[in-house]
Amino acid sequence: MFCHDVGGTCHDPRVTTPIEDYAVLSNCRSAALVSRDGSIDWLCLPRYDSGSMLGALLGDESHGRWSLRPADPEARATRRYDGDTFVLVTRWETTTGVADVYDAMPVDEGVEAVIRRVVGVSGEVDFVSEVRLRFDYARAVPWVQQIGQGGEHAILAVAGPDAVVIRGPRLIAVDTAHRGRWTTAAGKSVDSVLSWGPSWQAAPAAFNVEAALERTREWWAAWADRVQSAGTHAALVTRSLMVLRALTHSETGGIVAAATTSLPEAFGGSRNWDYRYVWLRDAALTLSAYIDHGYLDAAQHWRTWLLRAIAGDPADVQIMYGIAGERDLPEREIASLPGYGGAAPVRIGNGAVTQYQADVIGEVMVALEAARNAGVEETTFSWSLQRALLNQLAGEVDKPDLGIWEMRGEPHYFTHSRAMVWAAFDRGIRAVEEGGREGEVDTWRALRDSVRADIDARGVHEGGWFTQHFDTDEVDASLLVLPQVGFCAYDDPRMLATVARMEETLMPDGWLLRYRTTGVDGLSGDEHPFLACSFWLVGQYAHSGRRDEAVGLMKRLTAVANDLGLLSEEYDPTTKRQAGNTPQALSHLALVGAADALDATAPR
Repeated sequence: MFCHDVGGTCHDPRVTTPIEDYAVLSNCRSAALVSRDGSIDWLCLPRYDSGSMLGALLGDESHGRWSLRPADPEARATRRYDGDTFVLVTRWETTTGVADVYDAMPVDEGVEAVIRRVVGVSGEVDFVSEVRLRFDYARAVPWVQQIGQGGEHAILAVAGPDAVVIRGPRLIAVDTAHRGRWTTAAGKSVDSVLSWGPSWQAAPAAFNVEAALERTREWWAAWADRVQSAGTHAALVTRSLMVLRALTHSETGGIVAAATTSLPEAFGGSRNWDYRYVWLRDAALTLSAYIDHGYLDAAQHWRTWLLRAIAGDPADVQIMYGIAGERDLPEREIASLPGYGGAAPVRIGNGAVTQYQADVIGEVMVALEAARNAGVEETTFSWSLQRALLNQLAGEVDKPDLGIWEMRGEPHYFTHSRAMVWAAFDRGIRAVEEGGREGEVDTWRALRDSVRADIDARGVHEGGWFTQHFDTDEVDASLLVLPQVGFCAYDDPRMLATVARMEETLMPDGWLLRYRTTGVDGLSGDEHPFLACSFWLVGQYAHSGRRDEAVGLMKRLTAVANDLGLLSEEYDPTTKRQAGNTPQALSHLALVGAADALDATAPR
């Protein structure tokens, strides 16, 4: 969606940009999505979960966007990241010349901004910039004034608590947008900078753009250079780890599940959720990926976040929190945004915050054991908290839950959840027996063995496979996690039978669904194959003697990443489009795990 020129008409706003056409920018505090057409269609400042000021992703240009591209409608674009960074470089080729656009969010603390630098490569290129700010999920049209002095061009936009200054080429009000046009010649550069600040303070100050860009490049390159054991899929593993870092808040340590809200799991449907929060499960799995590739400082940072977030009565532990550990995340619908491609409703907050999900403490205990084994020193406080969590879990050991997929139907005894309860007690026992910690090891051992016996008796179908929950013969992709946490071997006959059943019932197009939605999720509609699940299947194949199939599936999966190596939550094999929130932490950390499994099982 873009305008051909300053006074021209726009493309049909009903045309939806494919999710895979978006690049992500990040300063490790928030993120922006930039389309292949040069439009920033999603921007929330100063945090990932702030109200959008550019929200065309979930509507059209009237909901906020910043388009920067050549005036020539036939201009051709190619793009890349500037090495191992999140500085996006889009090369535009026109009939009159070639120019590059460098888009970045500076990593400097205290600077909440987006830089858009146009650099002429050859000839001359006419550029058009159109900015349409809509604060608070497009519910607030700002008051805008020209504030440039001494030859500087700048506008100040204010609405409620938000203030934005845009410096660069002169922008002129046209209807409810601001537009500018200029020509960039070879060897010349033109900078446009959007800076955010609280509206009650002085307008955000200008900063040295060249220095900020250089620091941002150097910071990302230095971080990526520390990746250990990237293996045979080095480029994809490195980019995936960088995505995880881009979703990790640099100040609080909270790891959000994705940068977006309400991108639909099924196009035009209502399975639209807000993922800009910290799920203990997803964050714990991210922690494991960090540890496996040498980022112990990130593990330490997240553990500190965890201790703050869940401090207090273990009975009050939630399955998810805000970025700084906030507990109140009520789910509500925002009518001001019509949804991606009309997929309504758009949701803010997430109702899963009140759910009981029995697996979460297990994921946390597994991740903290990995951190401890990797050399992250246990403290009295950190262990006492884990001990309290286990004792709380002991009091709820027979309680049914809503499972890893956050079902909105009735609670059940989900087999994956029960296996993670087993894993939680197992890690606690090992911390006592192998790590010298104090704890109620006899009680934990009895509960661990009882849960295993319960799964063996009630979670295995007479056909030999593990079931989704104790009251069904259905399978569920989450069962692939059982051997990952040591509940059983990858070649356990029950796992082999489970995989065979998945291939029969959950892979109609050769891509793995989470489960059949006609079952217990309590929602209308359907969804597409979940990318993380297929990556888990790669690991299962690799560890159970099906290497050729593992390699083939990995090749198909990595091929659906976009040209920048980014993955959303799901994939539609019919239309060959990504679906769901993006970039998705779980998809990327599962890619890392699959690559590690292939390397670990490679012939020597």
